[in-house]
Amino acid sequence: MALPFVAVRLILVSVFLFIVSLENSDVVCAQTMRLTEETDKQALLEFKSQLSETSRAVLDSWNNTLPLCRWTGVKCGAKHKRVTGLNLGGLKLTGIVSSFVGNLSFLRSLNLSSNYFRGAIPLEVGNLSRLRYLNMSDNLLGGAIPVVLSNCSSLSILDLSRNDLEQGVPSELGKFPALFGNLTSLKKLDFYDNQMEGEIPGSIARLKQMYFFRIAVNKFTGVFPLPIYNLSSLTTLSIVGNSFSGTLRPDFGSLLPNLQILYMDINNFTGTIPETLSNISTLTHLDISTNHLTGNIPSSFGKLRNLLWLSLFKNSLGNYSSDGLDFLGALANCTQLQHLDVGINNLGGQLPVSIANLSTQLTELSLDENLISGSIPHGIRNLINLQILDLNGNLLTGKLPPSLGDLSELRKIYLYSNGLSGEIPSSLGNITRLILLYLHKNSFEGSIPSSLGNCRDLLHLYLHNNKLNGSIPHEIMEIPSLVILSVAFNSLVGPLGEDVGKLIFLTGLYVGYNKLSGPIPRTLANCLSLEFLGLQGNSFVGPIPDVRGLTGLRFLDLSKNNLSGPIPEYMVKFSKLEYLNLSMNNFEGAVPTEGIFRNTSAMSIIGNINLCGGIASLRLLPCSIETSRKHSSVRKIVVICVSAGIAALLLLFLSLVFLCRYKQRMKSIRVISQ
Repeated sequence: MALPFVAVRLILVSVFLFIVSLENSDVVCAQTMRLTEETDKQALLEFKSQLSETSRAVLDSWNNTLPLCRWTGVKCGAKHKRVTGLNLGGLKLTGIVSSFVGNLSFLRSLNLSSNYFRGAIPLEVGNLSRLRYLNMSDNLLGGAIPVVLSNCSSLSILDLSRNDLEQGVPSELGKFPALFGNLTSLKKLDFYDNQMEGEIPGSIARLKQMYFFRIAVNKFTGVFPLPIYNLSSLTTLSIVGNSFSGTLRPDFGSLLPNLQILYMDINNFTGTIPETLSNISTLTHLDISTNHLTGNIPSSFGKLRNLLWLSLFKNSLGNYSSDGLDFLGALANCTQLQHLDVGINNLGGQLPVSIANLSTQLTELSLDENLISGSIPHGIRNLINLQILDLNGNLLTGKLPPSLGDLSELRKIYLYSNGLSGEIPSSLGNITRLILLYLHKNSFEGSIPSSLGNCRDLLHLYLHNNKLNGSIPHEIMEIPSLVILSVAFNSLVGPLGEDVGKLIFLTGLYVGYNKLSGPIPRTLANCLSLEFLGLQGNSFVGPIPDVRGLTGLRFLDLSKNNLSGPIPEYMVKFSKLEYLNLSMNNFEGAVPTEGIFRNTSAMSIIGNINLCGGIASLRLLPCSIETSRKHSSVRKIVVICVSAGIAALLLLFLSLVFLCRYKQRMKSIRVISQ
């Protein structure tokens, strides 16, 4: 049945109005979109205006000629073209964080890390309800963390590390779920290296999905934060460098079973290491160094098959008995272990041969400053990837095994302050990557191996306080990288060779208290980097050579030799010199009165009976008498020379006269004879 004409007309009018309304709505939507895009654009331009002039040049693309979504660091949504990401990390921008950043209402990711932003974090950041990622690390931001961050209920990662933020962590952060809705998405919280203090709020325990929590290098106090024990999902926990104290719960490992990285060093923890730490099968890095822990190191650590890093140094672990080293044998099961440092503790007993069974992946082995005795086992050659060996400050005896030379990856050897004896193995010259060799304060004897000249990257060679003899090998002087050479307090003989001048990067040369002889090599003048020069207690002779170019000298000891001649006047220009000892030699003449020679507490010239002058406090004889004698001697020499010259001229004149007369006579004779 046909619709009445009126009804049809009404339908047509309705359709027309609907179409018009659609068109109008499109216009409104378009206008709205333009307005919101303009809001983001203006917000970013305001942000740019708060930067320094050079920083604004970095963001030159932020102008009206380019579309917003093509600006540097700007990311837009695919549909609405609103700014969803702002990544300005590492651009070295200088200025303040503009409050207009809070107008970027669609922002999900904000990265301002590694710049030079100063001032406070603007409160308007709390307007960014869609924000999931906030990184303002590595800046100069100060003040407190704004409580309004609690409005960012979608926040998953918060990184404010390495700034100058002060005060405590707002308790509201931990109370997000209770007061501000759902914050269960927060997974990473990083406040590393700020100026925060106080205690960790208990409400942190509600952040159940947290896997990364770092509050290292701050000023937090109290016992180990109890709320952390509730964060069973944690894989990384770092509370390094605070003032936490008290003991660790025995069930520590059971409460945090997913930890991979646990850093608790540089605090004030006491008590024993919880045995349950060995239950955390996922653990790869464990560092509880620089605390006050006692008891033995658990042998159960051998169960941590994924362990890469174990650092327990500078505690009070062990009781100087042999069982304190049992853990070393157990750690042989940790086949991926790369770093082991248990130095500066109370470990004692004999060094077990089982250290040779440690992981072949080991790059550092440090057992320094304990009371470990015995000898270094030959099996140490098994640690083929070892780069650092530190056994200094123990009671080790016996010979250094030649097999040590098989460890071609070694960079640093610290064996000083022990009772090691015998000859230094020539095989050490096979370790061509060696940069530090510290063998001082032992009882090594024999000569210095010339093979050490093969270590072309060597920076420090410390052999002082041993029983070494022979001469200093010239091969040592051929090491181009050498910075410090210390062979003092031995029985070395012969001269200090001229080739010492090849060590152009040398800053410290210590050869004191040996039996070296001959003159001080003039080539020392080539060692322009020298700061410390100790030649005392030898038999060096002759004058001080011309080393006026060594203006960086801070320490110079030439005492107890047989040096002679005057004190060089150029020494007054050694402006950095802090200590000068010229005593017990045969120097003569005037003592300078400027530079270090004005400071009797910084220099010594005693035992040189032919010196004169100097400042009054030295109480030396004046040089005037000696000077007049010298002038008188000079006058005598001048008179003699002048007289001799006149006599020579007179003799020459008489000879010429005689010759002329002789020729004239001979000519007369020839004329008569003709």
